[in-house]
Amino acid sequence: MSAVSYTATIGLEVHVQLKTKSKMFCSCKVEYGAEPNTHVCPICLGMPGALPAINHEALYLTTLAGMMLECRIPEVCKFDRKNYFYPDMPKNYQISQFDQPLCLGGGVPLHERAYPKEIQKTAAAAEKKIRLTRIHLEEDVAKSFHLEVTSGIDFNRAGTPLMEIVSEADIASPEEAFAYLTALRQILVYGNISDADMEKGQMRCDVNVSVRPSTQKEYGTKIELKNLNTISGVRRALAFEIERQTAIVSAGGTLAQETRRWDDVRGETTLMRIKESAHDYRYFPEPDLLPIHTADLVAEAKRRMPELPQAKRDRFIRDYEISDYDAAVLTDDGALAHYFEQAVTAAAGAAKPKIVANWIINDLLSALGSASLELSEALVTPTALAELVALIEKGTISGRQGKEVFTEMMTSGKAPAVIVQDKGMQQVSDAGALEPFCDEAIAAHPAVVADFKAGKEAALNFLKGQVMKLSKGKANPALVGDILKQKLS
Repeated sequence: MSAVSYTATIGLEVHVQLKTKSKMFCSCKVEYGAEPNTHVCPICLGMPGALPAINHEALYLTTLAGMMLECRIPEVCKFDRKNYFYPDMPKNYQISQFDQPLCLGGGVPLHERAYPKEIQKTAAAAEKKIRLTRIHLEEDVAKSFHLEVTSGIDFNRAGTPLMEIVSEADIASPEEAFAYLTALRQILVYGNISDADMEKGQMRCDVNVSVRPSTQKEYGTKIELKNLNTISGVRRALAFEIERQTAIVSAGGTLAQETRRWDDVRGETTLMRIKESAHDYRYFPEPDLLPIHTADLVAEAKRRMPELPQAKRDRFIRDYEISDYDAAVLTDDGALAHYFEQAVTAAAGAAKPKIVANWIINDLLSALGSASLELSEALVTPTALAELVALIEKGTISGRQGKEVFTEMMTSGKAPAVIVQDKGMQQVSDAGALEPFCDEAIAAHPAVVADFKAGKEAALNFLKGQVMKLSKGKANPALVGDILKQKLS
């Protein structure tokens, strides 16, 4: 009897803090890392009689996110009160959206580089679109701290504009969940909607997962994993939970609908609470806020709509004639794509975009990674990189010298021309000056000369290397090759 195979079904609820200067319903400053309870007021503390006022920028950013994710924006949306009693929400309700959210439908396209690196070249890294159910806008809750014998609450975060992005149950594996979150984060950062820094709590997610025999149409019992705050953590938690659920079901056991937490240190999920019934939040329309007519928001979002990552990849391939891989790497990050385009513009006429791309991918990114630096911290500007590439393409310095100059640029920030002059690196392209070196190399290696005349082309490279040594690396390699061929013919 063949073993039963099981299918996982996964849906994500992603909470994203918006990139606004003030909170959702008051003018308190949004600032990560501020002293606890210093950015608060009667509104975000839930004082009696305090009235909310909507943050227009938060409405706009959510609308923009929806349009970038191909959501439908209804003509009217409204806010509701979601009633619950926890210490992190002092007025005992949260202003959220229930039956008329700002964004409906849409989807997140997955692409190869969104998947974990080790499977990017495999069939598992398939292009796929994960459908969205909705995006609604609400206020974040306060942050709780649980100490050894006491607990504390920081209300600085309470009231921060928060999008909740709810996916359909289209995700089939931990790797797809990883790709979904990576692709979603990339789009949000591209639109300057959020920094989506998970370490700062700007992007967090709850995961719903169930397993069922592959031949069964009905979904299995849904288990919720709460408050996951790293993309790799989501992948690890799902891998564990799918294996745990499969083991129970395959052994004839049953699963209860429950909420679990992920312990990343122990590498396992643990029970938080059993869900005996759905929580009744007693939603009703927020009486202190009028419904929102979205036409102006949509018009504003259309005016400010950025180029999406996939569209940028396609344009780079078409306009700059670079490979699919190069375009994917360069557009992974909006700032890197902008750096590339600035460098290409500065190098116009002096070097092909492919050569610029190679320097960014092979040298700049490698150097930044080795030094643990962000692109914004690089001392090599796009214009300086273009100048370096132009010096090599013109033959002023060799490619090997270019690597040396680049290393100096990364540490000193000096212009490449200054470094070349300071180090006396100007490449010798005068045939009259190079002929004596060629004659010396030929005279010193008669056996190699004989090999070349016998048809061994590789022998010429050896002689070129000897000339480069004699000229202390300053000889123009292409010209050296021509002179040697002429003398040996």
